[in-house]
Amino acid sequence: MAPTSTPQTIGAVKALLLDMDGTLVNSDAVVERCWRRWAAEHGLDGDSVISVVHGRQGHATMAVLLPDRPHEENLADNARMLAWETSDVEGVVPVAGAPAFLASLARLPHALVTSADRGLSRARMDAAALPMPRVRVTAESVSASKPDPEGFLKGAAELGFAPADCVAFEDSEVGIAAARAAGMRVVGVGPRAAAHAPTAHVRDLTQVRVEALPDGGLTLHIAP
Repeated sequence: MAPTSTPQTIGAVKALLLDMDGTLVNSDAVVERCWRRWAAEHGLDGDSVISVVHGRQGHATMAVLLPDRPHEENLADNARMLAWETSDVEGVVPVAGAPAFLASLARLPHALVTSADRGLSRARMDAAALPMPRVRVTAESVSASKPDPEGFLKGAAELGFAPADCVAFEDSEVGIAAARAAGMRVVGVGPRAAAHAPTAHVRDLTQVRVEALPDGGLTLHIAP
């Protein structure tokens, strides 16, 4: 779906569920450095690896790329990858509009739903100078990585709302698939999201305004 070209609203919303990488935080530089390093170690093409890493937990990406490798080896390699990524925050910046967007949500129901673990999510949110949502679902919180809907379902449950009353913000194919599988509408953020037919698509978060309604609901206003 192309970026929204006319003003759009998404109503009947109770809560927002927010992915981190590519949605709130631009961490592409770190992701590329770490995953290309890993690809070189395993004799894999770096571009092919980068094309599938976004949105998944590391061990799930490794399972896609090395399907015959034992799960235990993927978990061990994932721990090493998390250490690399957590210690490297050079070039991590907020997605345009993210500071103001999160500030507007300070008193509204919202949660972080990320494939990063607690340490990595904290490192990247801090590096981007973004406030950490009170409710967060990280890699430790789920038994299955996106595109499984478990993370989004847990986020909705922790906030106390039905999935259909929530809107997810996502940048990746697997993230959008996870939110859809959870029964949620999706705002796709950035260029990766455009091809996967989210409910609405924006270049960045400068295009999104959240209106709090007297009845406790929310309306999302999406500018062209």
